[in-house]
Amino acid sequence: MQYRIRKTKTASGAIAIQVVRYAKRKLIIVKHIGSSHTDDELKTLQQIAIKWIEQITKQKSLFTLPPEHSSDKRLMLLDKCEYLGVRYTFIYEILHQLLARFGFTALGSALINDLVIMRIVEPTSKARSIELLKECFGIHHRRQAFYEILPKMIKLKDKIERLTVKLAMEELAFDFSLVFYDVTTLYFESFEPDELRKCGFSKDNKFQQPQIVIGLVVNQEGFPIAYEIFAGNKFEGHTLIPVIEAFKTKHQISTLTVVADAAMISLDNIQMLEKHNLHYIVGARMGNISLKILKEASQTLNSQDGATGRIATPCGDLVFGFSLKRYCKDKREMEKQIKRAEEMLQNQTKRKRIKFLKNSNKTTYELNTELIEKSKILLGIKGYYTNLEEKTTDNQAIINQYHNLWHVEQAFRIAKNDLEMRPIFHFKEESIKVHVLICFMALAVSKYMEIKTDASLSQIIKTFKRITDARLSDNLTKQEVILRTKIPPEAQTLLQQLNLPY
Repeated sequence: MQYRIRKTKTASGAIAIQVVRYAKRKLIIVKHIGSSHTDDELKTLQQIAIKWIEQITKQKSLFTLPPEHSSDKRLMLLDKCEYLGVRYTFIYEILHQLLARFGFTALGSALINDLVIMRIVEPTSKARSIELLKECFGIHHRRQAFYEILPKMIKLKDKIERLTVKLAMEELAFDFSLVFYDVTTLYFESFEPDELRKCGFSKDNKFQQPQIVIGLVVNQEGFPIAYEIFAGNKFEGHTLIPVIEAFKTKHQISTLTVVADAAMISLDNIQMLEKHNLHYIVGARMGNISLKILKEASQTLNSQDGATGRIATPCGDLVFGFSLKRYCKDKREMEKQIKRAEEMLQNQTKRKRIKFLKNSNKTTYELNTELIEKSKILLGIKGYYTNLEEKTTDNQAIINQYHNLWHVEQAFRIAKNDLEMRPIFHFKEESIKVHVLICFMALAVSKYMEIKTDASLSQIIKTFKRITDARLSDNLTKQEVILRTKIPPEAQTLLQQLNLPY
């Protein structure tokens, strides 16, 4: 139903303002707004008529045009506007609400929060991020502002970690009983090392470039709750105790269980974990275990799919299990390597060092029968060290908890791939630490969204970025109007899962 604003003279000479409509070519007065004797009264009555129409139709006018224009005239004036481009304000508003839920927006740095949002939406350099904030959201920051706030932001690391832990407790049922730990390396686009950036074992295969080592603590769902930065040449096994002990002290935890991979196991680490009243589940390097223990484990399992066992060792109880699926995979790989070793023995010219081939002296090579025997015993078997007693945590529970360690690896993949945490282009220690802090905040928000929606970060961002704001400028009034696309059902579902209004 189309309403119009009608002006008509009364018998007294005043101008009446009415809301009318036409039906079957007949004029129907819907509402009489009032009569005016002055221009100011006329404008006021016209505005009242416009608002009345908007309330009845539940639809606002595209532009705030002079009220004397009829509905037809308004439509004619639509071609008098200028298209100014598109912004993605919707996704900014959503991420800003999530940052507020964490408590990050109360830290007093709008720029850092905006850089976290850009790290999630379109990760790039800090300078480019500041440009994109202006282009995509109409938000302005000075480039120099980033370097001005560095000293302040470094001091906020502890508070930011506490805020993430608080949210994990309130919304993800985190209770400090179990944490998962792993490390990764982040390399630099630079070949000049210093005290922090050093060459070392690189998980990115960038051995010639300086790097830093990052130790990350996550909960059972992969939500990050703490991290620490180490020099690039730090052995990853030496990072476990400092990070876990600092976490335990900060949150005043009496005891907890930490799950880590085999690289973290050493007798020194085991003794330190015991000393600090920490429980552990750590992967075992089965190839380093004595043949006697392996034979005992093999006899216990008896090649039964799903069978488990436990043997006491100086590193704690060795929990082991047998998987028929793993057995078939290990057997195929072993046979392939043995065949390759046998072929290498026959080819004198292309001989090189490979598994199952050993040289008894500098010129004579032969099959490593001892290693082949040990490998056959190990087929299908995987082991884990723990100091948790069997009466409180059975063998299968130990194995299941260790298998959840993939959540840490997934968190690192998100940080490195989706958030493009590396390579790092900063050179000063302050800038490096704040870069990692921004990435940690972005990772926390990203994992929170994934956990709540059961969707990948790329899916979430792709869905929200489809909701755009078209910017139009009225050439008559010079007013800018924003028209937002309709929120699609898939975006509505995500917003409901995130408990956000729309």
